[in-house]
Amino acid sequence: MTTVDAYAGIPELTVSLDGGLLTATLNRPGSLNSLNAAMLRALADVLAHAADDPAVRVVRLGGAGRGFSSGAGISADDQSERRPDTPDEVLAEANRAVRAIVDLPKPVVAVVQGPTAGVGVSLALACDIVLASEKAFFLLAFTKIGLMPDGGASALVAASIGRARAMKMALLAERVSAAEAFDSGLVSAVYPADELEAGVAAVIDKLASGPAAALRKTKQAINAATLTELDAAIGRESEGQLILLGTKDFREGTKAFQEHRSPGFTDE
Repeated sequence: MTTVDAYAGIPELTVSLDGGLLTATLNRPGSLNSLNAAMLRALADVLAHAADDPAVRVVRLGGAGRGFSSGAGISADDQSERRPDTPDEVLAEANRAVRAIVDLPKPVVAVVQGPTAGVGVSLALACDIVLASEKAFFLLAFTKIGLMPDGGASALVAASIGRARAMKMALLAERVSAAEAFDSGLVSAVYPADELEAGVAAVIDKLASGPAAALRKTKQAINAATLTELDAAIGRESEGQLILLGTKDFREGTKAFQEHRSPGFTDE
C-alpha cells in the first residue's frame, strides 16, 4: 500500500498528511460522529501505516461538526442502514482502533470540542494528549441501555481519574463537564471554545518539532506503567459485552433510547 492509498481515508473518516501532521477526522456530523465498523477499521489501518512512516511525527484525532463522537451508532438511522454492523463487529474494530492509538510510537492528540460518549470516550482517552473545549463533556452512557463500558474504557478511565471517579462515571452514567474532566485528570487542558484551535496548534507544533525518539520512549514508558491492565480489560469487556448484547435489558434499553423514554429493565 502506498502512502497516498493509506491516507486516502473514507467518506466517514477523512485523513490528511501535511508537514508531519497526520489528521484523522471522524466525519458523520449529522449523528455526532457515531461510529461504525468501517470508520474504526479505517482508523486502525491508517495508524498501522503511520507507525512505520517517518513522514508522520504527530497525529491529530478529532470529530467533524459540534462533537467528537457519540459512540457506537444505535439510533434508528444507524440501524436502518442497508447492512447495519453487528455489535461484535463494531466492538472488535473499536478494540483494534484503541490498541492502534496506544501502540502508535508517535504522540496522538485528541481534540474534543463537544459531546463525547460511549466508545468515543475510549478513543479520546487512548490518545496521549486530550485537549477540550469548555463546551465539551464526557459520558459513559452504557448502563442506560443495559450495557457495560467497552473499548478499554474500564482501564483508560480508571488510569486517568482513579477507581472512585471511574465507578461514578461508569455506574451512574452522568455527564462529566470539561471543567470537571480537567480537575479530575481526565483531560490535559481545557480552552475557551474560540481559543481551542490556537491551543491545539501550539501543542501540535511543540510535539512535531520535538525529539521523536525521546517522545516515543516516553509514551511507551508511561503507557507501560499506567495501562498494565488494558489488554486484560479489553478481554473482560468484550466477554461481558457480548453477553449483555443478547439480553432483554439491552433490547429494551435500545428501544427506549430510540423512543426517547426511560427504559424498564427486568434484569433479563
